[in-house]
Amino acid sequence: MTDNGDDIPKPSPVSRLVELADAPVSAALRRPEPVPAASPAGTRTAPRDPKQADEAAAARREFARSLGEFRRTAVVVPFDAQGSLWTADFNGVRWICAFSDEEALARFAAARGDARREWTYRTILGARLLDVMVPLLPGPGGVALDAGSATGALFPPVRGIVPDEVAVDLEGEAP
Repeated sequence: MTDNGDDIPKPSPVSRLVELADAPVSAALRRPEPVPAASPAGTRTAPRDPKQADEAAAARREFARSLGEFRRTAVVVPFDAQGSLWTADFNGVRWICAFSDEEALARFAAARGDARREWTYRTILGARLLDVMVPLLPGPGGVALDAGSATGALFPPVRGIVPDEVAVDLEGEAP
């Protein structure tokens, strides 16, 4: 198995996540505080004061840093019963569910009541998910990292995150 997502058709390994669900999470594995969500496309408004402008600029820089880190990191992506990447549909967007590590997947499985079943998964580079796998989805798609956790993140189908040809930005909007 490789960490860059090559040879996707051979999912492995299989893990009994119940063994990991109760494992303590070290401070090194904890993700930073979540970044506040940006305004939906087409609803950008200029901050009313310089302090708000500075905070908005800082949030954009933090999101760009998080996106860069995600793109360089191998994440755990579970497979469904049919052997496809596990996805979830929400508000017309298909989200590939990815987890920062086996422990994050184990906590998610335990929260769903599925910790005792065997989970098949692959480690795939975040950039490969965004650049190769998202365009293969039918309709708009993005990546949900650590879904259900307080530190989860969404990488939506917009320019600058996914390839332009599959982005759903409004035409004429600035990138």
